[in-house]
Amino acid sequence: MSLIATIGAVEIGLVYALVALGVFLSFRVLEFPDLTVDGSFPLGAAVAATLITSGFDPVSATLVAIIAGACTGLITAWLNVRFGILQLLASILTMIALFSVNLRVMGKPNVSLLGQNTLIDYFAWAKPAFAALGLPAQASLKTAVVGVLVIFITVLVGRFLTSEFGLAMRATGANPRMARAQGIATERQIYSGMALSNGLVALAGALFAQTAGFADVTVGTGTIVVGLAAVILGETILPTRSILVKLVACILGSILYRLAIALALNSGALGLQASDLNLVTAVLVGVALILPGARNPLKTMLRRKGAADTTPTGAAS
Repeated sequence: MSLIATIGAVEIGLVYALVALGVFLSFRVLEFPDLTVDGSFPLGAAVAATLITSGFDPVSATLVAIIAGACTGLITAWLNVRFGILQLLASILTMIALFSVNLRVMGKPNVSLLGQNTLIDYFAWAKPAFAALGLPAQASLKTAVVGVLVIFITVLVGRFLTSEFGLAMRATGANPRMARAQGIATERQIYSGMALSNGLVALAGALFAQTAGFADVTVGTGTIVVGLAAVILGETILPTRSILVKLVACILGSILYRLAIALALNSGALGLQASDLNLVTAVLVGVALILPGARNPLKTMLRRKGAADTTPTGAAS
């Protein structure tokens, strides 16, 4: 695989790392199966692209996209909390409605950002540094900017989840009945968590539009699958109880997932084409789902060593 293809895979992996963080908040923290992300991702791209082409600066456009994504999470939570609609069904209803909303926002199926200023252009001064290192300047710049932003967001989310409010949210997901007994307003936690989750996904959509150079109404198809695969793969690679490490695992899982797809599609030995993307995605997600149940040789070795260390002296004889 070429250097440009590798950098591109890392770039898109970092963008989808924000999706993985959002999926982690809904599925793992709140225990809320949320399919809204398939609509909030293209919504973030649509809002950002439309505002940028209308003359708004990229920062304001991105912030509005985050707010729009957060509102979609609030709608899903409202359908579930206020009307008692099943979590999965509530998110499906919102996702379906967002397809029409995204078309309304853009006014057409896709919007091009070619020739428009984006967040990446604010850091154009760093291009000579990448060129001096022998790296593709534009591709490396986009990867670096998205990477720094992802690290910043990860630290913020980690600090939030270890705060008092974040602990209350984690308690809501772990045991809602016990959380209510401890005086936690579980409904407020669900609203907040869903808004934060879909806000992150919409941010990913806005970044995708600005790095790829376009927004399309179909870019959200399968977003939830990618996010879940990243979370599961990351948890398999870095099994831990630490919240911050879990968030880092989501990022790592997303990058490795995109690298695996790029490697599969660019490998001539496998004979795969770009049209086989969905097939490769399905296979990789299946493997990611199977891996947590597979035997880990390292864990087995450590378990045996621990058992040997705790065996009383003379027991073997």
